[in-house]
Amino acid sequence: MKVGIAGLGTIGKVVAAKLDAGIEGLELTAVTSRDRAKAEQNLAALSKSVPVVSAEELAARCDVIAEAVPKTAFREIAVPAMEAGRILVTVSAAGILANPDVIELARKTGGRVILATGALLGLDAVRAAAEGTINEIRMVTRKPPNALKGAPYLGQHGISVDGPNAPMKVFDGTARDGAAGFPANVNVAAALGLAGVGPDATRLEIWADPTLTRNTHTIRVDADTARFEMTIENVQSPENPGTGRITALSVVACLRGLAAPFKVGT
Repeated sequence: MKVGIAGLGTIGKVVAAKLDAGIEGLELTAVTSRDRAKAEQNLAALSKSVPVVSAEELAARCDVIAEAVPKTAFREIAVPAMEAGRILVTVSAAGILANPDVIELARKTGGRVILATGALLGLDAVRAAAEGTINEIRMVTRKPPNALKGAPYLGQHGISVDGPNAPMKVFDGTARDGAAGFPANVNVAAALGLAGVGPDATRLEIWADPTLTRNTHTIRVDADTARFEMTIENVQSPENPGTGRITALSVVACLRGLAAPFKVGT
């Protein structure tokens, strides 16, 4: 399968390196990036030459596109991919919520949108519980203050996360509103909503916690089939503290599963 990467930032660079090192059944064919010069500089470290092309050409050349661009650019990548009937692998649940027509386009053209697990855990269990009845689902996100800086919600509500002396709750609401207010921080909340009872019925708390060095998410689910609680503590990416290092590897694992003869998990 020919794979293209959209965006060569924190996530895209890791995915490109893993594909370059070799994944059975997958070949890195092209990339697209708004910063062509920087993309070409990053690609120079790979063992094989990979061209930088437009989003439309990426969709024309590739069977699978790994999307790793900011939420604001999600549509620029997703629409050409779906119009061409391709597979789009993404961790941008916030991008999907903001562009629901992309799913309808996929339905018409035979394309597929696959939301990788990203920095979360337990989506298999949540999806299974959603086949029955989920009574309540809540996520509590705790991050070091530096991981939340720049979030639109903080600016809109005059909330400062500079130097808090104790854990401070900065948001309590729905996963949909949290994903909109913290688009670079809690894609995980939107993903949880899409996996379970929907982003409007999924509750979310966000805390700026100076006692932490890792981005932490705790999920609590009460369903008619099971009650469970899960916590993950993600090591921050050096370039972007709001993104866990495991996020890029989740995309790699998802891509590997597309071509592998044996796959674990739904």
